Amino acid sequence: MTPHLRRFALTAHVTFSVGWLGAVIAYLALAIAGLNSRDAQLVRAAYLSMELIGWFVIVPCSLAALLSGLVQSLGTEWGLFRHHWILAKFLMTLGGTLVLLGHMRNVSRMARIAAELTSPHADVGILPLQLVVHAAGGLLVLLAATVLSVFKPWGRTQYGRRTQDERRT
Repeated sequence: MTPHLRRFALTAHVTFSVGWLGAVIAYLALAIAGLNSRDAQLVRAAYLSMELIGWFVIVPCSLAALLSGLVQSLGTEWGLFRHHWILAKFLMTLGGTLVLLGHMRNVSRMARIAAELTSPHADVGILPLQLVVHAAGGLLVLLAATVLSVFKPWGRTQYGRRTQDERRT
């Protein structure tokens, strides 16, 4: 990968990752508002907004961050399997994206319920609490991935040490 292309790919990856993180923070705020508010209009607006943010910001950013991270790792000397932190970050991103895609069905269901909601205390089960828990869990995963990116712990994998030794000889 040329230096210009590498910088472009890194910029794209950071942009999508930061966008994902910011959207999850906004989503969490809406989930908390939907869970705690007594105002039916605010509850309705929160859950309808969560569906829009989820499908049109969080899901695309998560997929783009996953793809751009793969491009970064496979297209540069860092590699996907050479460092423990890169592999851990990839697995966290992949897992977070898969959980998110499964979770979005509940978000859409809650948005449909909210569209018909006449009282903020209508019996919708445990779903509003699940939305908060999923958002908080997603935020923790993204923050952990950010910490891994900054501190780069654990060194090289066995494969990474072997390929480094092969390059030296």
